[in-house]
Amino acid sequence: MIVATAPGRCGIVGNPSDMYGGCVLSVTTRERARCELVPGSALQIESGSEAAVVRGPADLELRGDRLDIARAALTWFGIDPARHRFTLRLSTDIPMQAGLAGSTALVAAAVGALDAWLGLGMNPWALAETARKVEFRVMKVLCGLQDQHMAVFGGLCFMDFRGKEMLEQRDDEPLASMEPIHAFLPAHPTPLLLAHTGVRHHSGTVHRSPRQRWLEGDPQVRAAYERIADLARRAKRAWVEADWPLLGALMDENHALVAELGGSGPENDRLIAAARAAGAWGAKLAGAGGGGTVILLTDDPARVGAALMNAGADALYTPAPSPGLQVTAE
Repeated sequence: MIVATAPGRCGIVGNPSDMYGGCVLSVTTRERARCELVPGSALQIESGSEAAVVRGPADLELRGDRLDIARAALTWFGIDPARHRFTLRLSTDIPMQAGLAGSTALVAAAVGALDAWLGLGMNPWALAETARKVEFRVMKVLCGLQDQHMAVFGGLCFMDFRGKEMLEQRDDEPLASMEPIHAFLPAHPTPLLLAHTGVRHHSGTVHRSPRQRWLEGDPQVRAAYERIADLARRAKRAWVEADWPLLGALMDENHALVAELGGSGPENDRLIAAARAAGAWGAKLAGAGGGGTVILLTDDPARVGAALMNAGADALYTPAPSPGLQVTAE
């Protein structure tokens, strides 16, 4: 049996400039997605309470249910049920459609497991690029590049996506620059907190309108995303130097720019206001807008967490640098 797991992620500063050749400072969630490949007599897929047998190409057509991630991964790798017989089983602890890249973590886990099953030996950049191709080309999800790279590389990373703003993943594009900040600094408590609004959304629908405006050359959108990428570069230094008030101010500006473009929502704004009133250094969206999850920077998670729950937060989580994609044979 092959087992692959991958974490979710939360953008500290810089998102969504990863869709526009920008930079992001991001950290993993403690929660993880899991994919198991168990040898069997037929090709089967399972996710939660849903299951199906794959007998041919028609069984891999997307249907808008929980099995679509498995179908898309099998489609990308050209898995033939006449030659490959196993059960692909997906599960996750990451809140889904919450802006924490839960779906992407499942895709990355499936890609890692299938890479091991087929003996392809892909490197981490190839695994991340492949996970995005599964989402973008097969599932038709409009997404950036932060999610897949964090799921594969893990930890607390500064990422630079210059030269990848067209999202085409051409063979002549530069690979993402990945800087694992967690590998160079002494371990210390991460002063971050996540608050889920309880609102579920699909990130592709959130990104579509700003993306179209950017492609059309809208100067407001172009300037905003250039500024957000610059905020991420400044945030890297603030994190390294543990300058939490500065980092909080950068998070606040990041969120203000996203909100000005219509990328936030009343649920997000209510929790962010409550966190700031309770003394948080900064607060912003952890991922896509329209609901989802906000990330807070605070030295008093108990006080800020209580304020968030009183303001209507559905759940609280504590992110921390954790390993990226891990694949084992059991």
